Amino acid sequence: MPKSTERMLGTQLWLNLPSKDKMTKPKYRSITKEDIPVVVEKGKKVHIICGSYNETRGAMEADYVKALYLDVELAQGAEWSIETRYDDTLFVYILEGEASFSKEIDRVIPQKHAILFNKGKTFAAKASDNGVRFLLMSGAPLKEPIAGGGPIVMNTKEELELAFKELDENTFIK
Repeated sequence: MPKSTERMLGTQLWLNLPSKDKMTKPKYRSITKEDIPVVVEKGKKVHIICGSYNETRGAMEADYVKALYLDVELAQGAEWSIETRYDDTLFVYILEGEASFSKEIDRVIPQKHAILFNKGKTFAAKASDNGVRFLLMSGAPLKEPIAGGGPIVMNTKEELELAFKELDENTFIK
């Protein structure tokens, strides 16, 4: 567990699995700051948590869903872009500062906001006068139905009901 500090910043991302892989044994992966490669460019730092950036592989690779997960820091007024797969689902969460993103959003978005982007080949960001730090997550959509409740995500209402029944009976994780 992380040690207590005056200011702790952490995130946790859960990826939905394809239906055929949904009941695989859960796996936890702890990643520390030392595990994460960082690509430093003028006015930019890209921490590669999952996936690859500029021919540098990230700290981990998921087993069932191939995703890109970056922690991007841009200095005041810095611009950054990345080529993405056209059909991927891409979203950002702004941790600190503010920025404008891609051609879809031509206004400055402040910290503690998430933005979901439509299809496209290039994602771009421009930091405001305060700079920005954001998380970028991207991956191919599963194109499967979703039924969610609390911490469980399944594909149908019936699967969800069975999962809660198994959770109550302590048989959910096999």
